[in-house]
Amino acid sequence: MHHLPKTLLSLEKVSLAYSIGNKQLLTVLQEIDLEVTRGETLSIVGPSGSGKTSLLMLIAGLEPVTAGTLKVADSLLSAMDEDALATFRRKHVGIVFQNFHLIPTMTAQENVAIALEFSGFDHSAQRAADWLDKVGLGERLHHYPQQLSGGEQQRVALARAFSTEPDLLLADEPTGNLDSENGKNIAQLLMSLREQFGTTLLLITHDPALAHQAERQLALQDGKLVHA
Repeated sequence: MHHLPKTLLSLEKVSLAYSIGNKQLLTVLQEIDLEVTRGETLSIVGPSGSGKTSLLMLIAGLEPVTAGTLKVADSLLSAMDEDALATFRRKHVGIVFQNFHLIPTMTAQENVAIALEFSGFDHSAQRAADWLDKVGLGERLHHYPQQLSGGEQQRVALARAFSTEPDLLLADEPTGNLDSENGKNIAQLLMSLREQFGTTLLLITHDPALAHQAERQLALQDGKLVHA
């Protein structure tokens, strides 16, 4: 039997910098070393502007590293072109954003089904319906995002992210746009789905209560990862 490598995510001396105007460099992330094993839950906290979202973008292959090596599921992201990265994301990564990122002209079911189709799953409509049922929205399949509350929209986003069975789920401030009651419910749902499916979770948040639900907590300070 083929054993999957234990390390799912590995960053070695990863840096990210942008050049502004006259060759002046803005360093966002500095020489980050990080290893995440399969099935682990890790939270990264840090104030706004500390580079948390940038780190997530690098790991999702949405932004290239300036220096260092970054591997997810044994794939070296810097060696891939745009097409290969898109394929890699569809196969390995699920993302939940703070502001839901649902397509407004599509129903809840269609929002989940389209992600499944892109990832090559059959029976996407049925599978989407099953997943919406799992997140408690079995009655709202044909509702459009504007007909759903914020908490319900984030449930659709969770169903979409988990439905493709990603190795790695990236959650960017998943409760950031929700009131505390809805936030608690979404955090609970996120953690229970993760546990049920053994998904590796990397969560970025500025909410200490949410961060503490992960097995391991780190913090970003001045572009460096430190123990929280």
